[in-house]
Amino acid sequence: MRAFVAEGLRDVANLAVGGMVFGQFLGERPFSVLVASAGVAIWMVLMSYAVFLRARKA
Repeated sequence: MRAFVAEGLRDVANLAVGGMVFGQFLGERPFSVLVASAGVAIWMVLMSYAVFLRARKA
């Protein structure tokens, strides 16, 4: 079950960074460093938790 949740968290993390960092290049607004930083921070937190769940022994 933990492996399934960890894989889901990895997918959500990649969607977050994709939307908040790379998605800014598709919009009409100017690039925001704050939004990009938030996307990277969310990615780091979710990926760290996913790695924690995968490494944890049952």
